[in-house]
Amino acid sequence: MSENQQIQVRWVTIEADYAGQRIDNFLLAQLKGVPKSLVYRIVRKGEVRINKKRCKPDYKLREGDQVRIPPVRVAESNPLPSANLDQVQALNNQVLYEDDLLLVLNKPAGLAVHGGSGLQFGLIESLRSLRPDAKQLELVHRLDRETSGCILISKRRSALRSLHEQLREKTMDKQYLALVRGHWQEHVKFIAAPLLKNTLKSGERVVRVDAAGKPSETRFRVKQKYANCTLVEASPITGRTHQIRVHALYAGHPIACDPKYGDQVFDSVMNEVGLKRLFLHAHKLTFRHPQSGKMITVEAPLDESLTDTLKRLDA
Repeated sequence: MSENQQIQVRWVTIEADYAGQRIDNFLLAQLKGVPKSLVYRIVRKGEVRINKKRCKPDYKLREGDQVRIPPVRVAESNPLPSANLDQVQALNNQVLYEDDLLLVLNKPAGLAVHGGSGLQFGLIESLRSLRPDAKQLELVHRLDRETSGCILISKRRSALRSLHEQLREKTMDKQYLALVRGHWQEHVKFIAAPLLKNTLKSGERVVRVDAAGKPSETRFRVKQKYANCTLVEASPITGRTHQIRVHALYAGHPIACDPKYGDQVFDSVMNEVGLKRLFLHAHKLTFRHPQSGKMITVEAPLDESLTDTLKRLDA
């Protein structure tokens, strides 16, 4: 990994948007690519100063604080993608809702939410390229690369804090549409099964139901039954990695064309009706606006490949 050296001490004046954030989290964002252990070490050794005084990692910043950031070796960040790339430009047509504080996008399937792991760029880097004046664009939550639909992006730190609080308090409602194998039983409306995440040597993440895992809850509702499959609406109450996909598998109804948790025989049948991607779509998002306090509901239409699949199943 190529690196560059921050050879001078930096003094940063804390703006209102960063007030209330812990100094350790502020430094991790400022020093992207620096190991977490090094960030805590420079705080512990007193190399980080706030208003010329030593601080602890859990210190909460105040507006007007003067933060001293010492010289550290920072991993060189990947340059943003060109705003002229077709894949980047296409995102302009996927904006579902936007105001001064946030935007909701209909993320295409196959686009990762951020770069890394061999990917030069993802959704957030593309948006930063398209909106160079929006200096604080951040993902509020994530979607798997194979999943399409509503994804929420904040434009200000204050909005990000408010939206994260809604996620923690489980007041933000996310609803997904999934096509699953077999006939989902109407009485199965709620699945509570702990999920344990494992990272393989290859770096691939695999999740399974395990008593040692984190508590995980998903609501399910039947939308439409077909000859050999069911369209369900899934609402995750917790936000674990691959949660809907693993809970559907646990219920005996893997999602169509899931490359990690799917059923090959069922997927072959779905391929014959033209489905070539995971049938999981974040179709509705409801949250409280950080400024006005009004409830906002945004819906993302299914893409052509998913609507065509449902039409063929209806035929």
